[in-house]
Amino acid sequence: MARNKPAARKRRLASAAKMSRPVPTWVVAKTRGRVRSTHRRRHWRRTKLKA
Repeated sequence: MARNKPAARKRRLASAAKMSRPVPTWVVAKTRGRVRSTHRRRHWRRTKLKA
């Protein structure tokens, strides 16, 4: 990918990076293990973005 990115694209990539983080531990504790994972999790090598 280009070193110099347009601001809009950079914002989309940052948003996707934030969305890809795991569920916080306190959420797992609060829901007694019912919520363990996020269906939006994305691996950088497996699934590519349309950004």
